Amino acid sequence: MKDFIFGTLATDELRTAHVRALRSGITHRFVRSPWDPRPGEPVRLECTAGPGKACDLTSGRPQAWVYWSTDGEDPQGMNGAARHGQVTPMELVSIEWDHLVWGYVQRFRAELPGQPAGTVLRYFIALAGPEGEDLPADGGTRYALFIDDDPPSAWARDAIIYQIFVDRFYPGEGAAWKKPDSLGGFYGGTLRGITEKLDYVAGLGANTLWLTPIFPSPSHHGYDATDLFSIEPRLGTKEDLRRLLDEAHARGIRVLLDFVPNHWSNQHATFQAAQADARSPYVDWYTFSHWPDQYETFFGVKELPQINLRHPQARQHVLDAAAYWLEFGVDGYRVDYAIGPSPDFWAEFRRVTRAVRPDCWTFGEVVEPSDSQITFSGLLDGCLDFMLLEALRETFVFGEWDASRMRSFLASHEAFFPAGFTRPSFLDNHDMNRILWALQGDRQRLRLAALCQFTLSGPPIIYYGTEVGLSQERDVRQGTLGIPEEARLPMLWGDSQDRELLSYYQSLTRLRRENPALRLGELHLLPGGGQVLAYERRSEDERAQVYLNLSAQPAQVDIDRDRQAPDFSTGDCRVIKRGDGACLELQGYSGAVFFSRRTDERTSTENA
Repeated sequence: MKDFIFGTLATDELRTAHVRALRSGITHRFVRSPWDPRPGEPVRLECTAGPGKACDLTSGRPQAWVYWSTDGEDPQGMNGAARHGQVTPMELVSIEWDHLVWGYVQRFRAELPGQPAGTVLRYFIALAGPEGEDLPADGGTRYALFIDDDPPSAWARDAIIYQIFVDRFYPGEGAAWKKPDSLGGFYGGTLRGITEKLDYVAGLGANTLWLTPIFPSPSHHGYDATDLFSIEPRLGTKEDLRRLLDEAHARGIRVLLDFVPNHWSNQHATFQAAQADARSPYVDWYTFSHWPDQYETFFGVKELPQINLRHPQARQHVLDAAAYWLEFGVDGYRVDYAIGPSPDFWAEFRRVTRAVRPDCWTFGEVVEPSDSQITFSGLLDGCLDFMLLEALRETFVFGEWDASRMRSFLASHEAFFPAGFTRPSFLDNHDMNRILWALQGDRQRLRLAALCQFTLSGPPIIYYGTEVGLSQERDVRQGTLGIPEEARLPMLWGDSQDRELLSYYQSLTRLRRENPALRLGELHLLPGGGQVLAYERRSEDERAQVYLNLSAQPAQVDIDRDRQAPDFSTGDCRVIKRGDGACLELQGYSGAVFFSRRTDERTSTENA
């Protein structure tokens, strides 16, 4: 494989099987309109039934229902009769032939009444079975919405994020890197070390830190916590975190923690108790198929038991942890494996986090396509933009996408999501090959890819070290094994840093900070031609025109006749005047940006 992105749909075979399963069964998957209903606004829910699950449309009676409640308790009901809460019949809206499953697919829809702000609307969907029993959608999954009117905080739109893998960033003044026996060992990075390097982060131009998990854990990565209410001693103390927060905030830098609500370590005290005693109250915190050794896990890893977030006490424990660190002073969360918890968990997560910190920012890791990511609207503030990541790497790293393909993707991708749904962008992360490794060290193409990243709408993320040339020694994919530790080498400091590349990244962060069109503007595609990708970002008072040459050969593109030299460029380029027009000449794998004030353009038009 030329690239590997961790997730449930990493191969074509997995994707085909996934789509066939969805279309064959009774499927809701949180499809609703609007995605984020406001107070008092009705919400429409949809459900499909594939071959073998189709309803009897000759009976003349309703065949599908939504059971729902708003009192904090789960709705209950069967065969169109509610035992707790209310029930709304669903109407058949279409019957479609589906070639993939070679059969008919029925589509149903229902509208639920609007609810006041602060309501948690819980529901599930069921269809009538051939024997008179209910057939629940999505295997009986329970869903919930939190009704509010609070868009993401304004500061999130301006964020430039620096992702730090805590164990691999900096051990602190006077401390040397440890030398573990393997890449999975401990290198000695600390919270104190991060605090000491905050001037470096500020000098880079980042205004938001994302820290990989800092809770007690037996691993170097921390995604297997043993306690969500304290700090891993190797990394520091709560006092160290307090100082980091204070020092960061004094510099105008926000701090996000990595939060994992889906699973934790099998060394967690509650799991140890659950395995030790079948009568333990903690047994129900997990889903045992055969106690004590068979239970639901994260991707089959026995060391990572999945938390049963449908259990009230387990759910409250995780929600209390989310509230605790917001009260402590962190500014929000990057939420790991957000598709793992039961969908109704997220309404409570939204309710709790917003109550504690109304301006917090939460975005999820959803390594699935856009149709899955958009279902988190109104539950999280957004999702990491994995689809853009794939597009950027296909275009700038592997050359599989030409300018036309990338244009087409951007046109649909920008229009697909609600305006308030934040999509942080990135070129690499801790689970995949670093982009410089994938580019075989080609810094010119890295500069071009980063320019594209920083001129699109999503808040950009810099994975620690990318800005100074940190790469890796081997592929993260080795045979059938995934070795993400290859992309987690210690940070480069001092003379080991590529200072020219660092200066370039500093210019990118400055470019984004100083030009509102790049943070707030709408995307409009421009004529490019050949292998030049061209687009414009338009804010109320400013326009930014971006031209990117995706080929190794020089290229020319027509531009406005009054353009002079670019305001920003990655390499040699020039504006050539000819007759009544002008063109921009771009060297291979180079890009340029022009800025103009829209008020100036209107004045010029009026004077003409």
